[in-house]
Amino acid sequence: MNMANPYFQFKQFTIYHDRCAMKVTTDSCFFGAWVAKEMHSAQIKNVLDIGCGTGLLSLMVAQKNDVEIDAVEIDKEAALQAKQNIESSPWKNRIKVFNQDILNFQSDKKYDCIISNPPFYENELTPESHRKKIAHHSEQLTILQVIETINTQLKEGGLFFLLLPYKREQQAARLLLQNKLQLSDTVVLCQSVTHSPFRVILKGSNKKNERKRTIRMSICDEDKKYTEPFIAVLKDYYLYL
Repeated sequence: MNMANPYFQFKQFTIYHDRCAMKVTTDSCFFGAWVAKEMHSAQIKNVLDIGCGTGLLSLMVAQKNDVEIDAVEIDKEAALQAKQNIESSPWKNRIKVFNQDILNFQSDKKYDCIISNPPFYENELTPESHRKKIAHHSEQLTILQVIETINTQLKEGGLFFLLLPYKREQQAARLLLQNKLQLSDTVVLCQSVTHSPFRVILKGSNKKNERKRTIRMSICDEDKKYTEPFIAVLKDYYLYL
């Protein structure tokens, strides 16, 4: 992906990111496509997107699912960018953007599904850019707070999906269990077949689910080309696959 461009073009929508520091990344695209596919077979009518950034995840979900989405983003410029991206999409009437701290967000309903790509780097060296600091670090929102929000806002029997650094998997699994949330699927994502895991996708519910599976997925093969499983997930989104 060419990050020098102020936008990224998908088949059915465009993500502009010239207002803010939140760029389109390959792992976030895979997460959005995988979540949208998994959600398609469930009885889901409304979705909460925690930390929606520029709206990528909400738009990918809306492309595949007839759902209403509340997208919450604390950063003002990112929220404005998300509104712009959504307004120019075919699903503008099904996605609402709220420029709020999720910890102060109040809704009159609980959600069938909650999705989030939360801040990555708890207790690590922070960058100089304040906006990047909010987008990529957990001083504003910790993984625990995300999980507690899921526990509070998720309807009984609802689903949740999280994208995290692979090294946070065990921590997240422990916190989910403490909050009475059950894991069902884990997707371990590698940059290539020769790389170690760098991201993990966690799917679960607040209702016990006996099915547990772990899927390992590589983005690229030995020749630095997209793998067939990766293409199968993203083909309905990317222009050139």
